[in-house]
Amino acid sequence: MTNNGRLIAQNGTYIVNDTNEYVANAEAYYMAEDTVISRIEVNGVTGTDAKGDYISTAATAVKGGVLLTPIGDDYFSAITLTSGSVAVILR
Repeated sequence: MTNNGRLIAQNGTYIVNDTNEYVANAEAYYMAEDTVISRIEVNGVTGTDAKGDYISTAATAVKGGVLLTPIGDDYFSAITLTSGSVAVILR
């Protein structure tokens, strides 16, 4: 997906605003408000947590307005929140 496609969410979005794991292939996560992320899965590798690859202090909230994008050709495949809400930009 191009950067423009990601920004306009050409494949749609899904709002996650609870603490249940949400599984979907995603181009990016947009923090709709200050959000604490419990777990991030990348490339469909279940049982792993890549949160530390994207957030330096994992227990601290990521500020609202942040667009979190995967590294290189990776894609996000699942997210679990502790608090806050995220717009999942679908792949």
